[in-house]
Amino acid sequence: MKNVTVVAVFEARPGQENELRKVLAGLVQPTRKEPGCINYDLHVFADNPAKLLFHENWQSRELLDTHLQSAHLKAALARVHELCAAPPAVNFLEKIA
Repeated sequence: MKNVTVVAVFEARPGQENELRKVLAGLVQPTRKEPGCINYDLHVFADNPAKLLFHENWQSRELLDTHLQSAHLKAALARVHELCAAPPAVNFLEKIA
């Protein structure tokens, strides 16, 4: 099994920055307890407090897929769509070096 890295970028609608940060930060602790989660880190862009980024590493695509079906993620994503200016940009990567 290959590890999978996910980088997801979210941009809040004007005035929704704090609420988006709260919703996304609420995912950190439960997700870090999930099987296969190596790291699940939330960042804010230093030059733009409306942009947030998750950097995640998972032991396999299958375990990531289980996370993507979790109740806490689905509940947060329902809120994300109302809080974000556009759909999140989600990228799946494989480490090569």
